[in-house]
Amino acid sequence: MKVHFLILKSFSNKINTLFKTLIFLMVSLLNIHTVNADTSTTLQFTDNSLTVLNKTMVVYKSPTCGCCGDWVDYMNEAGFTTKIQHPKDLNAIKDQLGVAPVYQSCHTATLADYLFEGHIPSEAVKKFLADKPSNALGLTVPGMPLGSPGMDFGGDNYRPYQILQINKDGSSTVYGEVSSNRKITYR
Repeated sequence: MKVHFLILKSFSNKINTLFKTLIFLMVSLLNIHTVNADTSTTLQFTDNSLTVLNKTMVVYKSPTCGCCGDWVDYMNEAGFTTKIQHPKDLNAIKDQLGVAPVYQSCHTATLADYLFEGHIPSEAVKKFLADKPSNALGLTVPGMPLGSPGMDFGGDNYRPYQILQINKDGSSTVYGEVSSNRKITYR
């Protein structure tokens, strides 16, 4: 039984890798690597949830990064609509959007003229979009903290972390802190 499970798991991983490779090749052939700012966003609040109408969160990531894919799945489950792009030069996208190296993570997303860098909890993105802080470029969770969305491997593999607001002048402020009980305290 255990051998069959291992063979099935290995086969599933190979199919997943093949699928990601095919997607990467298709995107490369289409030469998708531009950033477009679309300001036609409508926000609608219903029962404490946020629906972004006529707008898709564009996520720029490496085709081989599994944790980024997990974060995209997490955001979709939280009610966001996402579109994945695999640019030839992810760092160029980060530079174009104003994400300094100190704030960078493995993926970058754009939505409603804001950027969202790294494994940010959906709750924080929703609050940020509702608050629309002045002078803000967006939010970041620098690095890849264990236990953050997409980096949650269960068990004791969790570390508290900060969510930073990146400002238009290049500075940052603490937007929120995720504690050891995974609750967010906003500043």
